[in-house]
Amino acid sequence: MAIRVLVVDDSSFFRRRVSEILNQDPLLTVVDTAANGQEAVEKAKSVRPDVITMDIEMPVMDGISAVRAIMKASPTPVLMFSSLTHEGAKATLDALDAGAMDFLPKRFEDIARSKEEAIQLLQQRVKAIARRRAIISPRPATTVRPSAVFSGERERVPSAALAAPPVAERRGLPRRSGKSYQLLAIGTSTGGPVALQNVLTKLPASFPHPIVLIQHMPGTFTTAFAARLDGLCQIRVKEAEDGDQLRPGHAYLAPGGKQMLFEGRPGAARLRIMDGNDKVNYKPCVDITFASAAKTYGGNVLAVVLTGMGADGREGARLLKEQGANIWAQDEETCVVYGMPQAVAKAGIASESLPLPLIGDAIVGEMGA
Repeated sequence: MAIRVLVVDDSSFFRRRVSEILNQDPLLTVVDTAANGQEAVEKAKSVRPDVITMDIEMPVMDGISAVRAIMKASPTPVLMFSSLTHEGAKATLDALDAGAMDFLPKRFEDIARSKEEAIQLLQQRVKAIARRRAIISPRPATTVRPSAVFSGERERVPSAALAAPPVAERRGLPRRSGKSYQLLAIGTSTGGPVALQNVLTKLPASFPHPIVLIQHMPGTFTTAFAARLDGLCQIRVKEAEDGDQLRPGHAYLAPGGKQMLFEGRPGAARLRIMDGNDKVNYKPCVDITFASAAKTYGGNVLAVVLTGMGADGREGARLLKEQGANIWAQDEETCVVYGMPQAVAKAGIASESLPLPLIGDAIVGEMGA
């Protein structure tokens, strides 16, 4: 049976364009369209689509408010369309906090090197998030205290603020391995912004190691995302810059459109931020950062692969594993898309497959914070 899609946008041209692209795939069918958020909320109830594509800026009711209302009344996977601006990034992150599963730039030429590639990417994203309908639950919006941003104080997000599937209640934390560590590395893609919030808000300000984060995301988004994480977490979070010296209790988010590597020795390592090769599909790329970590830190790394499409991270994790590093993967039940973690698990590289709500606490227990 085809996946049923509701397309929401105030532009009739864009509604028609998205509908034509989705209807080209025999596994997808556009069952209706809506011109504003209020129509989307009503049609989500009446049409019961499997997936909704949603614009952010619309009359009557904006996309963020619509996502919030849909998640409360008739939870449905939502793919947001966003402009690649700083304001667009902030709005998209708000939409993800409200319950949207993923996003794409509204200008298709910004997401692919050809028209055919853009068409395939949109079709793939819709099909990927449709598979996760069963685990959707509404997430209360997260907030950042102004004082936390300006005074340097940190306010931990209560665990209830990030919805956790019941699987977390049925499993305990893994037994500590006794390994010594010098670095925590986390790679993710689709579903990653919310997953990273869930994990990083569990880490204390006294976390004893530096952290590197690789999230597939455009460059204009990583600046806003790092600032948001910094306001939510007890650890410090920043967008990585060339020459940054790695410090305990600090997380460095790889800038979109760039590659993040290490130079120097453990304890005095610095980050190198580079343009990288145009032939590499992902910028930033988890494989590249993990491989560089293997050269610099050897086996003294805990690497975690969270939700995401594709297999980025598998080969980098393999190199880390060969050096004696510990590799964890998010489990299938709590992933938005079980692609990247599955690739690591199927290759026999991951020593643990953990539900998302346990990963933060498990990291604290394993790394001796």
